Order: sequence, then structure tokens, then C-alpha cells
Amino acid sequence: MRRHGSPVRALMATFVAAIFFLPLYVALANVFKRGDLITKEPAAFPWPPTLHNIIAVLTRPDRLYWVSLTNSVVVTGLSIVVLTVLSAMLGHYLARSHGRWVQIVTLLLLCGLMIPAQAILMPVVRVLQATGLMTTLQGLILFNVGYYIPFGVFVFTGFIRSVPVELEESAAMDGANRFQIFWRIVFPLLRPATASVLIFLGVWIWNDFLDPLVILGPGQGTTVTTGIYRSIGQYQADFGSVFALMFLATLPVLIFFLLLQKQFVKGLTGGASKG
Repeated sequence: MRRHGSPVRALMATFVAAIFFLPLYVALANVFKRGDLITKEPAAFPWPPTLHNIIAVLTRPDRLYWVSLTNSVVVTGLSIVVLTVLSAMLGHYLARSHGRWVQIVTLLLLCGLMIPAQAILMPVVRVLQATGLMTTLQGLILFNVGYYIPFGVFVFTGFIRSVPVELEESAAMDGANRFQIFWRIVFPLLRPATASVLIFLGVWIWNDFLDPLVILGPGQGTTVTTGIYRSIGQYQADFGSVFALMFLATLPVLIFFLLLQKQFVKGLTGGASKG
């Protein structure tokens, strides 16, 4: 017989949901509220609603949002594509290889997961300066690839080990090389894992603030997160534009998640059931 949840659990769940929903409501409500009402009534319902804040951000003379959006799309898109390809190939190689060196490489990748980006940012800056890639989008993309590849490798390695090796052996008997086996046999079966890697890394890179701020520099370029920071001046009073910029910066990654949501859920449930 199915047991019903107690009223206390339902009340606690509602309370926790309200805590998480309140900041989202305040941010969304102030997007469609007049600027003079934001400081007076920040939590009030936006009535009458207005699109003035969004229009003001989209038509800024310095094109801050459009420049930031373009840079974020380029950096995030190229980073997750390169990360997905390299992570899947390295994960396949480690999953199908045996020996002590595999354990050593896995341990090194695990160390990469445990080191925060802030701890290695200054050495990375020195390397980018020495190679002439500092204050460039290419340097930021290379940093993202180097830092996030351990996560992608671990995700793909776990999924590849669940793929029957007999499929690859059959393809090899038919004359396929390792490159053809991976791209034609293995990689099409990794769509749930690929969606998980794309969403996780895409959100992390899109929302990254400190690394673009330091690597791109104060005047060389901006992403959506650093664009929000730079739109807030010392004497900033236009909070409506700030909330609108945050709202517009969130839309692309939200749409990206909704497009891959089905495969993402399969990736999570598949990983949980296969251990």
C-alpha cells in the first residue's frame, strides 16, 4: 500500500521551495517594474508591467549586451564542443585500456577536479602572457578546456564502460579502425552522457565570472557575467537595467537546457542505475 507523505514533510518542502523561489521572484518582478519603484517596493508585484528596462538594455549606445552575448556564445560554444570531443575520446581510451598507467592518469584527472580555478589562475595568467594569448578569447577557451576536461572524462568513462565491448570487437572484425569504431559505434550511444556534459559545462562556463574578468582584462572584452558587473558603476542608480541585463543573460542558457532536457534526464538516471 502506498504511504502518503506527512503534512510536516509537505510543509517543509513548501518552505524550502519558497526560500529558493523568493530571490527568483524578486529578480523577475523587478525586470518589468519601473526604476523608481524598485528601491521603494523591491518585492511588490510589477503593476503595471513595463518593457522599458529590457528595451533600454537592448538599445544601449555601447551595445554592452550584444557584445557580451556574442563573446559568451563564442567562448561557451567552442569550449563545450572541444571539451566534449576530447573528453569522449580520452574517456574511451581510458575505459578500454588496462595497466597501472591508467590508474595514474585517472588520479591526475581526479586531482584536477579537486583544485579550484582560483588557486591556479595566476600561473595560468603567466602562461597565457608568455604565449601571447592573454586578453584574448582563444586564451579563455584554452583555459576552459584545460580546467574542465577532467569532469568530462569521468562522465564519459563511466558511460563507455557500460557499452558492450563486443560491439567494438565486431566492428574491428569487419575492418573498422579505432577511429571509425569510436565515431560510428560508440559515440552515437553516448548521447545522454554528451547532453549531461554539454549542460553542466555550458552552465558553468556561461556563469563563470572571475576567469573571464582576469583573463580578458578590464578593457579588452566582456562576457554576460562581467558585462553585468561593468554595467554597475560607482554611482549606478538604474537598477531596472541591471535586472533586465541579468534576465537577458539567463535566457540563452535556459533555452539551451530546455532543448537538451530530455537527454540530460536520461544521462542522470542512466548513470545512477549503472553505478
